[in-house]
This record gives sequence, structure tokens and C-alpha cells, in this order.
Amino acid sequence: PECAELTGLLAYFPFLREDLDIRHVGIEHPRTAITEILGDGQYNAPTLVLAAGRNLPETVSAKSSNGRTYLDSISSISALFADRYGTPNRRGDT
Repeated sequence: PECAELTGLLAYFPFLREDLDIRHVGIEHPRTAITEILGDGQYNAPTLVLAAGRNLPETVSAKSSNGRTYLDSISSISALFADRYGTPNRRGDT
């Protein structure tokens, strides 16, 4: 469900795609496209891996693995998009 929600967000706000390097992964585990970057056991989708040196607003909770910072929930990804790009917050999130 979270991947479908992100797909809808990207379809509704296509300008987001211009600033992102989007890679689609299958449902099977492990998702090697993600584990190659974040390490074994890190294969949640959707996942947004941040470019080095990108600052996050205090309202967004990030995780780190293999020296990379990432967001692994639609709630945190959409909160970042709302802060950075002005998209609306998810219903139920503040």
C-alpha cells in the first residue's frame, strides 16, 4: 500500500520526478537494488535514499545504514516532500 501511495503522489505532482532518481524494485526479497546501497536486511519499499550532505527538517525522522541516510516510510517521505516541495501532508499526518 505505501508504494501505491507514493506512486499516486508522484503522478499527482510530476515535478517531483525531475529532482529524484527513481528506481522501481520488485516485491521479492531481498531487493538487491536497495541492499546494495543500504546493506543486508535493509530492503523496505518505498525507500528514499538521500544525497550526501542533504539536510532534513526537524520534523522528518531518518535512518542511517552503510553511511547513507534514508527514509523508509511513506509518512516520512511525504513529510520531506511537503517541507521541501510544498506538497500537502498525508491525511492524518501533521
